[in-house]
Amino acid sequence: MVALLSATLLPGGSEVWLARLWCLGEPMGMLWAMATAGNTLGSLVNVALGRYARRFQDRRWFPASPAGLARAERWYRRFGEWSLLASWAPVVGDPLTVLAGVLRLPWWRAILLIALAKGARYAVVLSLAQAWLAPLC
Repeated sequence: MVALLSATLLPGGSEVWLARLWCLGEPMGMLWAMATAGNTLGSLVNVALGRYARRFQDRRWFPASPAGLARAERWYRRFGEWSLLASWAPVVGDPLTVLAGVLRLPWWRAILLIALAKGARYAVVLSLAQAWLAPLC
């Protein structure tokens, strides 16, 4: 649940929770799978929000100006769907997933790229936890 919520536009991080659960003896494979699945699902919520939000772009309260949206589209078209491999990154990851939805990236590609990025991130987090925290656990 923490991994899912931390992947949405809500603030939060799941790395400390993941390392803590590993220290408490939870199996590493299960932690990796659950964190990857939860964080991927959270990012897919962002993709869905982006797909839905586009229909409101003409409204005054829409969070992006037409110029800002055009700039984001140019940037996304330049770097393409492969930019979702950075969806794990703080600050830029969430907007990338929303932008993928706004630009209607096919679901299967979004799922594949986001899951790959999130899975790699949690593999690194768990490896670091094992290397650095093992004496403390």
